[in-house]
Amino acid sequence: MTVSIVPFRPDHVAAWAALNEAWLAEGGFAIEAKDRKVIYDPQGVILDAGGRIFMAEREGEAIGCCALMAMDDGGYEVAKMTVSPAARGLGLGRRLLEACEAAARAAGAPRLYLETSSTLEPAGALYRSFGFVDLPPRPSPYVRADVWMEKPLG
Repeated sequence: MTVSIVPFRPDHVAAWAALNEAWLAEGGFAIEAKDRKVIYDPQGVILDAGGRIFMAEREGEAIGCCALMAMDDGGYEVAKMTVSPAARGLGLGRRLLEACEAAARAAGAPRLYLETSSTLEPAGALYRSFGFVDLPPRPSPYVRADVWMEKPLG
């Protein structure tokens, strides 16, 4: 069974929303104002603003996703990365991050940035193993965010 990492298409809209609603619920997190914008208007909030979304597909089913949101400094925020529970352990999180990094490098981005929660320990471990380093705390639109990280690309 092969899994492909593919660019977001309009037919991914429902899967994008379902995957993100699921990880938020699984983590015990509320869907916050910024979540609603990003989850329910990926075209307007992410793609039309210069970002990218990648989906992991297995036999035509979307089983994971990750977004790159354009930042004012030319970097990209890695956002809304998740893999469905049944597909975890297959290295898909790393493959999604690799697709994001390749796209960011191709765009000449100086860095990748992300915000996460310390309660999402496997995600934090993946990010650190992928070269992200912790940053000091900063303001965030997310109540759950208590970890800030970046990966310089220069």
